[in-house]
Amino acid sequence: MITQVPHIRIRSVNEAQVNTNGAFVLYWMIAFRRIQWNFSLQRAAEWALGLGKPLLILEALRCDYPWASDRLHRFVLQGMEENAKRLEDRPVLYFPFVEREKGQGKGLLEALSTLACVVVTDDYPAFFLPRMVATAGRKLPVKLEAVDSNGLLPLRAADHVFYSAFLLRQFLHRELPNHLVEFPLEDPLAHLQVPPLHRLPKEVLQKWPPSTEDLPSLLAGALTGLPIDHSVGNAPVTGGSRAGEETLRSFVEEKVPLYHTGRNHPDEKATSGLSPYLHFGHVSVHQVFSELARAEGWSIEKLASKGGGRREGWWGMSPGAEAFLDELVTWRELGFNLCSRQDDYDRLHSLPPWALDDLLQHAADPRPYLYSLEEFEGAQTHDPLWNAAQIQLVREGRIHNYLRMLWGKKILHWSASPQEALEIMIELNNKYALDGRDPNSYTGIMWILGRYDRPWAPSRPVFGRVRYMSSRNTLRKLKVAEYLKKYR
Repeated sequence: MITQVPHIRIRSVNEAQVNTNGAFVLYWMIAFRRIQWNFSLQRAAEWALGLGKPLLILEALRCDYPWASDRLHRFVLQGMEENAKRLEDRPVLYFPFVEREKGQGKGLLEALSTLACVVVTDDYPAFFLPRMVATAGRKLPVKLEAVDSNGLLPLRAADHVFYSAFLLRQFLHRELPNHLVEFPLEDPLAHLQVPPLHRLPKEVLQKWPPSTEDLPSLLAGALTGLPIDHSVGNAPVTGGSRAGEETLRSFVEEKVPLYHTGRNHPDEKATSGLSPYLHFGHVSVHQVFSELARAEGWSIEKLASKGGGRREGWWGMSPGAEAFLDELVTWRELGFNLCSRQDDYDRLHSLPPWALDDLLQHAADPRPYLYSLEEFEGAQTHDPLWNAAQIQLVREGRIHNYLRMLWGKKILHWSASPQEALEIMIELNNKYALDGRDPNSYTGIMWILGRYDRPWAPSRPVFGRVRYMSSRNTLRKLKVAEYLKKYR
């Protein structure tokens, strides 16, 4: 089949064949929960057009995923409600399904696949999604494709793991220009002319009734009836592509000029706020890059001929834009590179040998303070700055970028062992952070323990040569007066 989706982004999950006699093409939306700038949806639309079949979009929400809570459910549901509205007048049938009890959705994908020509899904390399897709591939009777719409660099553009940001930058400077001319369509459904699919068979709808009419009531308070964690309340952040696009516009128009000098200072409020939208797929990295390039008056001809792995000057954009792109592309995609190639990305033994050896050699060192998970969770430490960061995480589902590093370093410093510190960081981050459970957030957690870093002298108790951070130095370097007042 002729496709505009780069072949490097398309992966066959199983060896089953396309059923040309099927009733529709099925897009199983699991990670890129958006209608725009989405290679997966574009691929599904191409299949529908090529086969002359209707297109069905299944977007489901389980209630038994790890750390399922009101906070995470609400954010996803806001995106589902928006997708339903955006697709009302489009040539597709949208099937949102929200589980009311554990296992209620079991069998739905298989039932739909028996009616489908082919199934397309999202190729996301972390959390439980890779296992779920692999299991589906073994069960489905038709061809299952997973499509990579994660980043500017395709997951399979490199054949190895990069162990530093510098090494990835060198690779990006050589290879990324080839992929900057292969963007997904802004509206992959714009010219889709296929037969309509008005409804599904009665036996499917009776067993798995669509949640289309239930989305407003769930968002209005009916979440209390679902078997999820109700102790993690809603964050003051609205989910969905529209809110993500507004956040993007605000950042590009108002904050980019301040980003390179202000992003580390909590009181400057110069960070983008995009990470939850990127994590849940409500906004695309390609969309972010396109908006930034438009505002900068950028074209691909402005790329430097040689980058050499340097952090600044290669893109040919303003200092604020270049600093942001180093976070959005280099550091974010380091995590995707690792998670797509190593299943143990969240395990202590996956650290660089020097960091693992140092941490284990100092595992029995006396700690200046020892706190339990419950004390950390309740922001009950002796340190006002650390407590403020934890309070922000619990209240808002995020921690300021720089303070997240300090937050993790002190958990390592005040936990009984490096293994316990890792478990506490993962638990708190994944439970409360809207951008948790993501390759990028695992990058941040494992950086605390030495990944993507170098040995630092002198060797210290607890840390060894793993980079040390202190609240005293952070208070001296950063503007945090307003931050401390807000998150007492």
